[in-house]
Order: sequence, then C-alpha cells, then structure tokens
Amino acid sequence: MDFASFFLQDKEEIMKEERQNKMAIAPMNKLILKMGLPMIISMVLQALYNVIDSIFVANMGTKGAIANQALTYAFPIQIMIIAIGVGTGVGLNALLSKSLGENDRKKVNKIAGNGIFLSICIYIIFLLFGLFGTKWFISLFTNDKEIIKMGTTYLKICTCLSLGSIGYTVYERFLQATGKTMLSTISQISGAVTNIILDYIFIYPLKMGVTGAAWATIIGQFISLFIAMYFHYTKNNEIDGSIKYINPDINLIKGIYSIGVSAALMQALLAVMMAGMNAILGLAQVNQTVLIGSFGIYYKIQQIALFSAFGLSNTIISILSFNYGMQDKKRIDDCIKYGIIDTIIVNLIISILFEIFAYPLANLFGLAGGTTKEIISVCTIALRISSIGFVFMGISVAIQGVLQSIRYALKPLIISLLRLVIFVFPIAFLFTKSNNVTEIVWWTFPIAEVLTSIISLFILKDSYDKKIKVIKNEKIKNNLIISISREHGTNGKEIGKIVAQKLNIPFYDKEEIKEFAIKNNLINDNCSDEEIYDNFLSLDVSKEAIINQTKVIKKIANISNAVIIGRSADYILRENKNLIKIFIYASMDYKIENVMKNYGDNEKQAKNHILDSDKSRSNYYSAIANRNWGDKNNYDLCIDARIGNENVVKIICDYVKNK
Repeated sequence: MDFASFFLQDKEEIMKEERQNKMAIAPMNKLILKMGLPMIISMVLQALYNVIDSIFVANMGTKGAIANQALTYAFPIQIMIIAIGVGTGVGLNALLSKSLGENDRKKVNKIAGNGIFLSICIYIIFLLFGLFGTKWFISLFTNDKEIIKMGTTYLKICTCLSLGSIGYTVYERFLQATGKTMLSTISQISGAVTNIILDYIFIYPLKMGVTGAAWATIIGQFISLFIAMYFHYTKNNEIDGSIKYINPDINLIKGIYSIGVSAALMQALLAVMMAGMNAILGLAQVNQTVLIGSFGIYYKIQQIALFSAFGLSNTIISILSFNYGMQDKKRIDDCIKYGIIDTIIVNLIISILFEIFAYPLANLFGLAGGTTKEIISVCTIALRISSIGFVFMGISVAIQGVLQSIRYALKPLIISLLRLVIFVFPIAFLFTKSNNVTEIVWWTFPIAEVLTSIISLFILKDSYDKKIKVIKNEKIKNNLIISISREHGTNGKEIGKIVAQKLNIPFYDKEEIKEFAIKNNLINDNCSDEEIYDNFLSLDVSKEAIINQTKVIKKIANISNAVIIGRSADYILRENKNLIKIFIYASMDYKIENVMKNYGDNEKQAKNHILDSDKSRSNYYSAIANRNWGDKNNYDLCIDARIGNENVVKIICDYVKNK
C-alpha cells in the first residue's frame, strides 16, 4: 500500500469513529436538535395515519360525522399497536446501541433477529384480535349499528394487516441504532404521502368509504416498511438481517422488554385514556355525538404536540443513556437542560400555532350540516383550551425520557398514570356534571398537565440527587499523559477519545496535533497542506518529520494533561514520570471482522489493510525508538480489544485513577 492510500484509509477511520462517538463529544444543544428533528417527524407521522383517514372520511357527506366517530372508537387500538411497537423498539434500540458500541457484531445480529421474531409474534396477536375482537371492542362504546359496522370494518383491516406498521417499527430502530435517522424519516414520509393520495382516490372517486381509508393506511404502512427494509439491507452494513438470526433467545427477549416495557405501557396508557374519556363523555347530559366527536377530532390533532414531545424524549434517551453509561456528569447535565428547554420551545411554538389556527385545524374535518358544525365549534374550543397545557406536557414527557435514561422504569410510568389517568378521569367526570360541559370539560387536560409537571419536577430532583449528583468527574492533575498505541482494527482511536472524555482531559490524534502546532506557531503559515502533512503528520521516517513531531508532542505534554494516539508518544515522552503507556491489540480474526464491517472490505482486502497499516506503524516506531512496536515489555498496560470498547475504557480509567 502506498502512503497516500494509507492516509486516506486512516482518514476514513477518523470519520467513522467521529460519527460513532458523536454522542460523547458533539455540542449537546446541536446534537439534540440534529438527532431530534428526524425522530419528531417520524413520531408525528406515526400518529397521523388515523388523523389523515379521519379528515377524509369526515368529508364524505351526510355520513361523515358517524364515520369520524367510528374511527375515533378505533383509534385506541391503533395507539395500542404503536405502543407495543414503540416499547419493543426502545428496548431493541438500547441493546443494539450498546452492542454496537462494544463491537460485538454477533450479538448485534442476534438482537436484530430477535427483533424481527418479536414483530411477527406481535402481528399474530393483533391478527387474532382483528379476526375475533373488533366488533366486540367497538360495541363497548356505542349501540349505533351503523357506527359499529363502520368501526368494525375499519379496525379489522387495520389490525389483520398491521404487519406493515409493526415491522416498520423494528426496521426503523435498526436504522436509528446506527445513526441513520434520516433514512427512517424518509421511509415514514413516503408512507404518509402514499396514505394521503390513496385516501383521496379510495374514498372519493372509488367511493369506498371507511374501507378505502383503512386500505390507504395499510398500503402506506407497508410502503414505509418496504423502503425501511431496502435502506437497512443496502445501507446498514453494521447489522446483518439474515434469516438465520431469526432465532428466539429468551435472555435477549427479556433484555429487550426489561428496557422497553415501561415505554410500551406509557404509550398504551394513551389508548386507556382515549377509551376512558369516550366512556366518561358518554355520561354527559348533552348530545354525545357532538362531545365525543369533538374529543375524537381534538385528540387526533393534539397528537402533533404529544408525539413531538415523545420524539425529543426518545432523543434524550439515546444521548443521555450513552453519557450516563460514560458517567460524564457535565454532558448529562447539559442533556437534561437542553432536552427540557428544547421540548418546552417546540411545544410552546405548537401551542401558539394551535391558539391561532384552532378553527382551520378543526375545519379540516369539514363536516357539513347543523350537528357537525357544532362539532367543529366545540373542537375549536377544545384545541384552544387544551393547548395551554402543551408546555407542561412537554416538561413531563422530557422528564420521563431522563428517568428512563438513568435506569428508572416505575417512575416514568407513574408520571404517565398521573397525566393520563389519575388526574384526567376524576376531573373529567366532575366536569361532565356541569351545565356548560362542552366548554369546561376541556380544562381537564391543562389542569392535569400542570399538576403532573409539578410532581415530575420533584421526582426528577429526587432521582437526580440519587443517581447523577453523586457522579464525580474531577479533572486529573499532575501533568498526566496517556499514550495509546494500537493495532489497526482495534478501535484504539475511538477508545482514546472516550477515555479523554471520561477523564475530562484533551485528546490528540494527528489532526489535533496539527491544529495544536498551527495554533502555537510551530508550523510556518506559508507551509502547504502537503508540507504540513509530510513534516507533522506522516509516518515517513525523515529527520525533519521526527524532529517536528517530537517538538509538538513534548509541547503538548508540558502544558496540559492529554491522551495521545500513536506517533510514538510513549517513546518521545519516556522521561515523563506521569506517562502511562497503553497498547491495544486483538486477534487477526477480530480485526478482520472489524475492518470488513467498517469499510466494506472482503476478508482478503481487510487482512491486507491490517498488515500494511501495522507494518507502517511498526517501521516508524522501530526507526525512532529502536524498539519492537507492540512488545509488551514497553507498555504499562496491554489490553485485548475483544473484551469490548466499554471494558477497555473502564480498565484504562480505573488504572489511571488508582495509579
């Protein structure tokens, strides 16, 4: 391999490791927004399928009102499908991310296979419900035969063919676990657009009614699934989705649901609240069609705010879980602060928009006739009153994400119970006794959100004191220098970055060394990029390059603590009493597998890259130090990378702290 090829390969490795490690080093506010926006879009689009269907069926004409009511009764089951999918996905994502970080590809593939297996099992459950339980469920809320018929037809199609929705949730998490959130969003948008187009065609020109709405939903969901599968199998090299891994493992399944069950229950409570409110509103001494129809429209539109908050909450979980595992208190604090602030800002904007556009939003359902005009009027009132509580809802949902990230399962569930059941049901029941129920009952939601947010803040304070406040990230003193030498394919650079982050000290690889040299006037401003590379960054054995690199590395060691990757720093700084010398190695099979995964090489190419890279490093080290590169006698710690990045980092940090 020529030197330019080696440099390009190494640069690619840097870019990959930076992508993998963005949750550890990227500016927190930008990171939350960058990761959060695709998740917000994806979550909102999931909730909008029923909304889109309702808008179209509501405009069918004289039967629009009862068709919309039928879809309102079906909505809790659709939420339940999302809930179980989200719960499974959260657990799946957490295990995948952890195993990807440990470079345990075999376990990653097993987890993915079990995710696919679980999606099939979940689908079978809803298939059976669709075949035998839909009419019973709709009949719980109404005796109107036409509504029961419409609701049963719609719900039966949506449940019996729910594999698209359930399957998409799994493949979405495969993409998100490897940082490809935009690809999952593209898949979701494609399905939503398909749903809109087909809703119009099936409901109006083809006059298929609620049946057409159901088929439009199903086809849209399958479109999302197929596109997500295409992206996964063509772009997601980090995870092997082969059929051979679809082999149930009870321990992995337990691991998935030990994390995801609380998320599933929290989402499921949305369905419980929807069903409970339908029942409570049915007790009011007014036109129940108006009240329940208004609630159905309101709650579907309200999903925009709720699922935006859930999108940011999922972002918090991803980022905070990573940094909590790293025990990085500063980034934990930043994630909590910016996560809550960003959620408040997003929900405040949505609240203002709802206040301004309440009537046009309600009027999207465009119902015609005296009764239906009253529904739109009442729904407008509901949107304006309820939107007052959106900011407080955002606070509670963000705090739930924080609590899940620091390994609490019961506390987030308690918050959901408070805001969706414990406060909502009794307050709503009392308001139904009012003569002015069509206006006053909507105050149930902001009151419940305010009360829940207050309690949530107390829960967060207690949890923070117990699990986060106790974390100590004291800066290492005494001019500590950690030199890390590594074989190619061992993730040594990534490990070095995490060690530096965990110990709160600067990190230096060749690019950081270059920047340091420029900043400290150790490089002539007139030097070209090629000259800078030759004299400061290359492994070419030349007197000038060796002198310059030695000068820069010694300068770094004299002014601060540091983690320095390669560049023969262990030899250059051999007289430094506070130097800790690390060497990271692994078996050839492990390194080949890593390189194949990271660069898409075949086995022969990967092996050649490893041999060429390590030969260059060995020659450079031998020329400078007159020692054998990788000789264990030259280092304080020699660590096998096969134990996983997390364990390697822990060993190094523990050694440093105890030295």
